Amino acid sequence: MPLPMVAPVYLPGKEPLPPGFTENDRIAMAQMAQSSKYMNQAMESCPFKVGMAGVMGFGFGAFFSLLGSSFAMDDPLRRSNVQAATMRNGVTVPPVELTTAQQTKEFFKETGRGMYRTGRGFGKVGAIYSGVECCIEGYRAKHDMVNPVAAGFFTGAILARNQGPQAVLLGGAGFAAFSAVIDYFFFHRQPPDDD
Repeated sequence: MPLPMVAPVYLPGKEPLPPGFTENDRIAMAQMAQSSKYMNQAMESCPFKVGMAGVMGFGFGAFFSLLGSSFAMDDPLRRSNVQAATMRNGVTVPPVELTTAQQTKEFFKETGRGMYRTGRGFGKVGAIYSGVECCIEGYRAKHDMVNPVAAGFFTGAILARNQGPQAVLLGGAGFAAFSAVIDYFFFHRQPPDDD
């Protein structure tokens, strides 16, 4: 007999079902809960975050390059001015005449190369930053403002490692400041004002 004013306690898997559900539905609900748990664990893992940041960074960089290449169209007037200037300087360079189809093909090739190059850079930065931040967050077992700043410093230092120690410090400090500003303005949660 249940005690009044006390919440009932049931063994796991023996909880009462909602109206209209059978024992077969209980098994399906348990499998759905288990697969949802596995999906959440996979999405919160560091390898998934690194891969997702790399892929999204590649897409973002490719998009920016495509956008930039649309503004960098070759101007025919500029081309004729460059040819006239080279002829005035005594350099005789025969003008290269390409058909419209050849110019279009070359434009798309160059745009594709630029998209790949910029996308690769953005993807590399995103993957490094995400991996370093995930490792720092796992080590510290905290989610606060220190993680993105430290990850930004290490990422900037890793990216500038070939330019010497001063560049490593400046790159780390610059990326850390950028990470702090981005995290503060986009992800910092302000408590609601009580009016």
